[in-house]
Amino acid sequence: MDIIDKKILSSLQKAGRMSITDLANEVGLSLSPCHRRVKQLEDSGAIKGYTAQLDPCKIGLQFSAIVFIQLKTGDNDSIEKLENALIDIPEIVQAQRLFGDPDYMLHVVAKSLEDFQKLYDGKLSKIPSILRLTSTIVMKNIIAERNFPIW
Repeated sequence: MDIIDKKILSSLQKAGRMSITDLANEVGLSLSPCHRRVKQLEDSGAIKGYTAQLDPCKIGLQFSAIVFIQLKTGDNDSIEKLENALIDIPEIVQAQRLFGDPDYMLHVVAKSLEDFQKLYDGKLSKIPSILRLTSTIVMKNIIAERNFPIW
């Protein structure tokens, strides 16, 4: 990956709907080479896709929490079952496996505290491989989604 590829990635992070023409002008390439580079970045997986950034409050998701999970055991079967169960819960917008204790950190959104409680009691606490769940309510998002630094 060279400096031009990095400029392309940086520009697309800021404005994913940018036309190839505008992108080519911004990074200093002609149209065909720019299009070819974007395609190569997509094919390599450096660009995973293009999405719209949504404001959770504007779409009715007023509540946000971080949930920490400690597993009963760290065997592969328990890990696989937990991760498969988490994938099926759409309110989990990010799930990360951690080194140390706790084992996982989940970012969860819901319409309300009541909806979060239903999710917590009705789905999360019923996953068999979980030893302990702890959660904290998000007071304020300081950095909700930040572009990756590209050097």
